Amino acid sequence: MNKISYKLIFSLLLFGAVLSCKKDKNNGNSNIQNQAVNIDIYPADPQFSTTIGVPGGWVYLTGGVKGIIVYRKSQTDFVAYERSCTYDPNTNMLLKVLSDNVTVKDSACGSKFLILDGSVTQGPAAQSLKAYGTTYDGNLLHIYN
Repeated sequence: MNKISYKLIFSLLLFGAVLSCKKDKNNGNSNIQNQAVNIDIYPADPQFSTTIGVPGGWVYLTGGVKGIIVYRKSQTDFVAYERSCTYDPNTNMLLKVLSDNVTVKDSACGSKFLILDGSVTQGPAAQSLKAYGTTYDGNLLHIYN
């Protein structure tokens, strides 16, 4: 091979490496830092009876990176999400549950998510909400990662 071929190959490899290292805001959950979560709550307690005490209810909790949204899908099924937007988790904005009680919105970028499964319903976010694990034994709700 001649010098031009080596330079061309080297340039292509370098260009590919630069592209692969470029940070993409829509990288989603991988952009949200990991924070240990290990929370136990009792949904039947008076402090939660009007929120997650019933299916369709939700509550904000302290924990995670910017807080956690807990939603009660049914009598026995809960979901928990990080309050950081997957589009740009570095903003100071917190995700908020809208008055319809099924949509979560980031007012900074305008992204919206479905609280039932964390999926994106309106961009620019392309990744679902960062979910935390939940287990419920009929009495104790455990939220973890």
